[in-house]
Amino acid sequence: MPVPRRTAFLTAATATRAALAALRTRPPGDPSRWQRTNFAGRTVELYGGPATAVGAALGAAALAPRPRAAAGLAVLAAGACGAYDDVAGAGDPRRGFRAHLGALRGGEVTSGAVKLFGVSAAALAAGALLKERPVDKLLAGVVIAGTAHFVNLVDVRPGRAAATVLALGAPGLLRVGPGATLAAASMGAAAAVLPDDVGRRTMIGDTGAHALGAALGAAIVAGNGRAGLAVHAAGLVAAAACGDTVSRVAASAFGETR
Repeated sequence: MPVPRRTAFLTAATATRAALAALRTRPPGDPSRWQRTNFAGRTVELYGGPATAVGAALGAAALAPRPRAAAGLAVLAAGACGAYDDVAGAGDPRRGFRAHLGALRGGEVTSGAVKLFGVSAAALAAGALLKERPVDKLLAGVVIAGTAHFVNLVDVRPGRAAATVLALGAPGLLRVGPGATLAAASMGAAAAVLPDDVGRRTMIGDTGAHALGAALGAAIVAGNGRAGLAVHAAGLVAAAACGDTVSRVAASAFGETR
């Protein structure tokens, strides 16, 4: 692996592990806020989410100012919006665009709606930094927001989201330039949290899933021209429209053992 990619991967992985250890040692606020019940009814921690957001953002630190700013904005904003939903929407059973937009039409602003519009706005701003032409900026925003949402869709069982980022990010390592470096950063953060996620010691929640997805989306944008962006955007919109199916497939991909 060339030096920039290796540096980004190792920086993201090291920062993620360091942040995870720091949060476990000195959790901010009430420790009970950092606990959730997973799909198998077990209590796990939520530290993996903020840790991966920090790691993915720091993994892009070696880039030139413009792509670094774009990646940092996309990752940290997506993570922050996900964190808000993790906290404010903890007891809300509604999932998916339709449910939250339906509530919005009825005059209720859910945490999911805040997350949707917040991630989308940050993605469009990041896309504007990464591309020059208006059409490309728009497509870039769709790809970054869509990838953040896609990774969250597959985060239905331990390890699914991190493994997806590793699988989808790997082809990006074959490219040159900032796209390859951003792919390495997203993969480094995902690889660092994967053992604890699979081992059911932590869950990344919306915080980590959206941050990892935004990092991967920024890598896709940085490594593709208009045609590639259009193909990715179309695929991501289709995945969002079939969100329930995507989540079901992700849940059953490797069984649903407890």
